Amino acid sequence: MANKGKRIRATYEGLEHMKLYGLDEAVKLVKERATAKFDETVEVAINLGVDPRHADQMVRGVCQLPNGSGRTLRVAVFARGPKAEEAKKAGADVVGAEDLVEIVQGGTIDFDRCIATPDMMPLVGRLGKVLGPRGLMPNPKVGTVTMDVTAAVAASKGGAVEFRVEKAGIIHAGIGKASFDVEKLAENIRAFADAVVKAKPAGAKGTYLQRLAISSTMGPGVRVDTSTLASA
Repeated sequence: MANKGKRIRATYEGLEHMKLYGLDEAVKLVKERATAKFDETVEVAINLGVDPRHADQMVRGVCQLPNGSGRTLRVAVFARGPKAEEAKKAGADVVGAEDLVEIVQGGTIDFDRCIATPDMMPLVGRLGKVLGPRGLMPNPKVGTVTMDVTAAVAASKGGAVEFRVEKAGIIHAGIGKASFDVEKLAENIRAFADAVVKAKPAGAKGTYLQRLAISSTMGPGVRVDTSTLASA
């Protein structure tokens, strides 16, 4: 701690690193310590009792945050004809087919979420090596391969958060901004944890939801007592 700056040291004051806090208290502590000059993102990290190396223990899904994420996402839709027009009317920022594929292949990825109609997937599949590592590849399991592009665009713009377990068995996501009320952040966290619990794979054994911590972009992590996640 001696090498940390004054602001960083201050964020750790009064915080017991190993203590499990109730969710509402944990959120208050995170908000109090979000002292950067911008509206920090509040992030949640969950350790799961799974081994993602096994296909039957992969955890992936999407959560519609009840109070939104606080982010303004740029949404791209791969579609043709009437579905392309539908996407534009729904508020998609980028819409196209072969032309959009060429743009992405050229290295321009000016969007945060990618949606495609099923008939476009053979074309979009060519972009797997580009979109996949960025977590942007459309997938029917998270509702981004669909004919209902209006609903998909609305969900993406309204606070839908995708999640996927990492190699170490950890899931993390941004669930709001430090400027949100405690109640709204707590509600988002409960909704996210609930979505992760509902995505429990058949191959998971033992304790599934092992640890959960929250933090702001520039703040310390605060451990949460998972028994206070009532809805999960």
